[in-house]
Amino acid sequence: MTNPLIDHIRKFVTLDETTSADVISRFKLQKIRKKTRLLEEGDRCRHMHFVTKGCLRLFFLKQNGTQQTTQFALENWWLSDFNAFAAHGVASFSVDAVEPSEVLSIDAQGLEKLLADVPQLEKYFRLIHQKANGAAQRRVRFLYELSREEMYTNFITSYPEFCQRIPQYLLASFLGITPEYLSEIRRKALLKPV
Repeated sequence: MTNPLIDHIRKFVTLDETTSADVISRFKLQKIRKKTRLLEEGDRCRHMHFVTKGCLRLFFLKQNGTQQTTQFALENWWLSDFNAFAAHGVASFSVDAVEPSEVLSIDAQGLEKLLADVPQLEKYFRLIHQKANGAAQRRVRFLYELSREEMYTNFITSYPEFCQRIPQYLLASFLGITPEYLSEIRRKALLKPV
């Protein structure tokens, strides 16, 4: 069986074909149009999503009314308001589709049953959450340590695929700068001698 989620899980743990088919049957495939909202800040967070195609983003609305993007998820990444999902609570973030996307979604009750039925997935989720937490820690350090220009350079060097797919205003939101300032940074980078 070839499936993006199963392929991703098998990078971390072993699953046989029967178990793989059972795992996939627990998820709902959703095809999502660009700019579709999967989760609204203030609503109950009921699902987490595995991206099989496209790009999602996690963001919140700042007091001044602007959107602050905190995370993107491309193919083979998970996304949700994980605190709200785990607590069956109200979301502090929104999730929407940056591109036309396909996701495999599971609700909290379904995930609990899946983890009880397929115990090796506990290890899978532990490992991917460790990786995600490590990335979040690096991002926090960069926010404190790097200038916005250095953050931009680091980002385009580390994640060149994002620069091809994400609109500049969303990249600016992720970096915590205005789109105009991002244009200035990009212009300066182009003028630097090689």
